[in-house]
Amino acid sequence: MSHAGHTYDRIAAHFSKTREYAWPEIESFLEDRTGEIGLDLGCGNGRHAEVLADHADRVVGVDASTGLLAEAAARATERGFDADLVAGDAAEIPLQTDTVDLGVYIATLHHLRPRERRLASLDELARVLAPGGRALVSAWSTEHSRFEDGETDGSGLDTEVDWTLPGGETVGRFYHVYDPAEFEADIEASDLELLEWELSSGNCYAVVGTE
Repeated sequence: MSHAGHTYDRIAAHFSKTREYAWPEIESFLEDRTGEIGLDLGCGNGRHAEVLADHADRVVGVDASTGLLAEAAARATERGFDADLVAGDAAEIPLQTDTVDLGVYIATLHHLRPRERRLASLDELARVLAPGGRALVSAWSTEHSRFEDGETDGSGLDTEVDWTLPGGETVGRFYHVYDPAEFEADIEASDLELLEWELSSGNCYAVVGTE
């Protein structure tokens, strides 16, 4: 299991309680799109898989944390949506090539290290996307208010952000916080086609596809 998987296993239940609602950017991306197979890569507690289920005939949720996958399974049962939940690494997606019509890869890329694994995960997303498939990728940006006073050299920064559990224990989470230009450059360096991107709520977002 990856480092991020171990980290999120430790905080899964508490983290899930704070992640109730889908982000509006994801709802906006999915609004006019449909497909046979939908992928939520780094699905966490399934909040975006739930939205994706309204736009795809079959949804696959992949996450490195079995604790978060258990939270996603409970959510699917409680909310009445279907998702195939799979333990897996975003840099080695356990799906066949050219199978995904619609994907969301939200707030996960920035947990991978080093850069080679981040690029590998983008290439993997390109591999599993079907011709004409579309996906939304997001990552924390140096434009986020948490980092507005920091200085970067245009290459982003590696940091740890603590998660505080109810009893006061803190669990450090690795983040590569992207400089916006660096985010765009990494997408373009991958096998993905960058169709559009924006900054929103301190995050970089890119709509991507395959040629």
